[in-house]
Amino acid sequence: SPQVAASVLDTLLAASSSPDSAFQVAAVVTQPPAAKNRGRKLLPSAVAQLALERGFPGDLIFTPERAGEESFLSDLKGVKPELCITAAYGNILPQRFLDIPPCAGTVNIHPSLLPLYRGAAPVQRALQDGVAETGVSLAYTIRALDAGPVIACERFSVDECIKAPELLAILFNIEGPSYCWMNYHPFLMVQLSKRRSHKMTPKLHWRPR
Repeated sequence: SPQVAASVLDTLLAASSSPDSAFQVAAVVTQPPAAKNRGRKLLPSAVAQLALERGFPGDLIFTPERAGEESFLSDLKGVKPELCITAAYGNILPQRFLDIPPCAGTVNIHPSLLPLYRGAAPVQRALQDGVAETGVSLAYTIRALDAGPVIACERFSVDECIKAPELLAILFNIEGPSYCWMNYHPFLMVQLSKRRSHKMTPKLHWRPR
């Protein structure tokens, strides 16, 4: 869970805090604490650290070693998420995870113009190929790697002198999740509402929250 993933969470937390927000962040999932620096002290991931700094409840910050752990899946089911969003998570998501949000599924923010550069290190591979343009995609997650339907893309011209870390930060901070989420989360909410409507009865009214 690198620093760029923390920027995504920051965007979501800020958007959810608005009085007229259509959603709330129910839980945060990130890598477990890892030993860093010379002292080898266990430190939380950048995502967990940001969540704590923003006052997010510590008991709703999940840090499983593997996304398929039974205890983690049980905890996540207990939160009853309607939509899961991932960004640079670095952990394979089993089908049992993908089945948890029953309405809108799981979407991933991927730093390439899918279907180009699926999988790991898409920014590095794009630069190695000398592309003049890359971007960020918002796509549904399925078991096949980065192969789900693409919801939206934002393109970005590549300067020939730019390095991978700088480009990655740009895609995730400036042109990436802020654009995709703030412009397309209404679309996701509509899809969520439609999927909920299949479960409606005459006595029930469903709306995104």
